[in-house]
Amino acid sequence: MDPVTNEIRCAVVGYGPAFGMGKRHLEWLSMADGLRGVAACDKYPPNLESARIEYPDIRTYSDYGYLLADQNVDLVVVITPHNTHFELAMQALKAGKHVVIEKPMCVTIDQATELIETARASNLVLTVFHNRRRDGDFLAIKEVIDRGVIGEVFHVEAFMGNYSKPGDWWRSDKEISGGAFYDWGAHVVDWVLHFIPDKMESVTGFFHKRVWDHCTNEDQTQAIIRFADGKMADIQISSIAYAGKPRFRILGTKGAIVDNYSDSFKVTTEHEGYPAELTVKYKETKWEDYYESLARHMIDGAPLEVTPESTRRVIAVLELSEKSSKSGQAEPVPFE
Repeated sequence: MDPVTNEIRCAVVGYGPAFGMGKRHLEWLSMADGLRGVAACDKYPPNLESARIEYPDIRTYSDYGYLLADQNVDLVVVITPHNTHFELAMQALKAGKHVVIEKPMCVTIDQATELIETARASNLVLTVFHNRRRDGDFLAIKEVIDRGVIGEVFHVEAFMGNYSKPGDWWRSDKEISGGAFYDWGAHVVDWVLHFIPDKMESVTGFFHKRVWDHCTNEDQTQAIIRFADGKMADIQISSIAYAGKPRFRILGTKGAIVDNYSDSFKVTTEHEGYPAELTVKYKETKWEDYYESLARHMIDGAPLEVTPESTRRVIAVLELSEKSSKSGQAEPVPFE
């Protein structure tokens, strides 16, 4: 922490070019009271040049080791391809830095556990940028569930996809990305595990590689989660689905929610014995509030919004679904 301003000094690792996320993270950091972006690291000179132009007051590094040696950096935000998250985050933790990792947290359960244990042993903050927990659609659905409008949720179906050729870049390369499920799946699984937060028993997966030969990611991935009391969730991500289905179909003991990618969703329930259908508008999306919440945790001791243990649950579904697809049987969730 800066002894003069009492601000936590933050650096982004991986400035671009994918979605300009390095620039956006520095913007969001600057909006949080108590956090300040002070440095950027990227091994590609054009990306660093962009950082210098867009943020002339920050320090820039092409060597990650030099950044980690900078005693005026307290927190590192890892915004790099998925297969580098574990190594870069671990190096930062061992250098005594707090760490934020872009989702997905890492690629395997073992990696997630090692990061959690390392951070805990050093009393460092480790969290994941699950900014889509602040999406207005998710927040509105979660509010309806939490208020008991549809009763106890016991069945969730989630779908994202269409029939379209994946892009020819690192996110389509399984060795780098972890596979098709590690992109949008990281968001969708996280949402679903908030709709049904119960203990997971097992994950059954069905993966297909049938159409797109130009990339190594799967064409379609599916995970079926069985929870301890028999509740279930079915999550499908596809680039070969000629026919889609609702984004969410959520069944509860007193009603249901159906969301079809709009600005609102339908709730079917009953009121005083009569059937009722409601249209619920999405709430406002404010991703930048993630960093305000993190600042309040680090400075004021408020609860950590995105715990590493909660993000390990997401990684478990991603990893075990592929393992199940290969084994042909349900795979138990080891740490639950």
